[in-house]
Amino acid sequence: MKRTLALLTFLTVFFSNTATAQFRKYSNEFLNIGAGARGLAMGGAQIASVSDGTSGYWNPAGLVHVKDVPQINLMHAEYFAGIGKYDFAGLAFPSANKKRTVAITGLRFAVDDIMNTLFLVEPDGSINYNNIQAFSSADYAFLISFAQKLKETVNKDVQFGVNAKVIHRSVGKFAKAWGFGLDAGVQIRKGKWKFGVVGRDITTTFNAWSFSFTEREKEVLYLTNNEIPVKSTELTAPRLVIGAAREFKLGKKSSLLAEANFDLTFDGQRNTILSANPVSADPKIGLEFNVNNVFYLRAGINNFQKALADGDTLNQKKVWIYQPGGGAGFKIQNVTIDYAFTNLANQSNPLFTHVFSLRLNLVGDTKRTKSK
Repeated sequence: MKRTLALLTFLTVFFSNTATAQFRKYSNEFLNIGAGARGLAMGGAQIASVSDGTSGYWNPAGLVHVKDVPQINLMHAEYFAGIGKYDFAGLAFPSANKKRTVAITGLRFAVDDIMNTLFLVEPDGSINYNNIQAFSSADYAFLISFAQKLKETVNKDVQFGVNAKVIHRSVGKFAKAWGFGLDAGVQIRKGKWKFGVVGRDITTTFNAWSFSFTEREKEVLYLTNNEIPVKSTELTAPRLVIGAAREFKLGKKSSLLAEANFDLTFDGQRNTILSANPVSADPKIGLEFNVNNVFYLRAGINNFQKALADGDTLNQKKVWIYQPGGGAGFKIQNVTIDYAFTNLANQSNPLFTHVFSLRLNLVGDTKRTKSK
């Protein structure tokens, strides 16, 4: 525990010093949505307890708990009444000695069929709807994860994991970006307690943007007083996520898992509960009720923000809003189906989202299956 606190202190000081450079405060935000219906239903409070193939996203150290056979995780979600589509896919491979796991993860967030009205108006002022073309704005992330068990005793387990991630973003044929970054995480399990620490974008993730416009497109942008972008680099500042979880036995076949996470950023004040300069903290709380490791009920809350109150005509009264979540899961042998129901921290017109995910353990040979 002392070593973990020392590591946490070092990372906090390191990130605080690093954040003095110039970064874009909200960069690669699609990587902060989540992965798997379990995590989304629990408000993103996953750092300490995650133990399946979605660990490659939440905390790569949790991949160590994928044992015996490879595991596939799939998820699909739609936002803004189906306008935005978010997909996750992951494949985890445990080693023969059950002490190491390698995983490959893919993420995609896209808005398709965006209308390009750049040439809607002809030079003579007439409108030509035939000039409208559709394009997509898509963000991709590919993660290669490695996790290893560092220490295993009767009362204590320690595991470590790291992610190498490649990011690709595109806006039609107009703009493209490539980026690279690293994440690292630790999980400690001691008795009924679970602890987690994750450093995201620890090397400062970058996106190198390039733009491509035809001469005709440049002419229209110039005549309509729009800037013509040039090559640029977008930096994502490091952040630290810490969490703790505990399981409470409620009977012979049921239990309750409670977890709390704190997402620490070091790039100045943000609209969060704990807001300071340069460190801000965004809490996440999740609960999971487990019945015989077969049926699960979940609830969570996160994304606390201060917003103008509905009906305040003077726009002076501010209230706290938040993003609640809930869901359920059901396991049948090697298949687990999870469901989450959340909204996007909206007051007057909540934007509800239904999320489904599938976890499949790929059964190997008979001997390994029986020994599981």
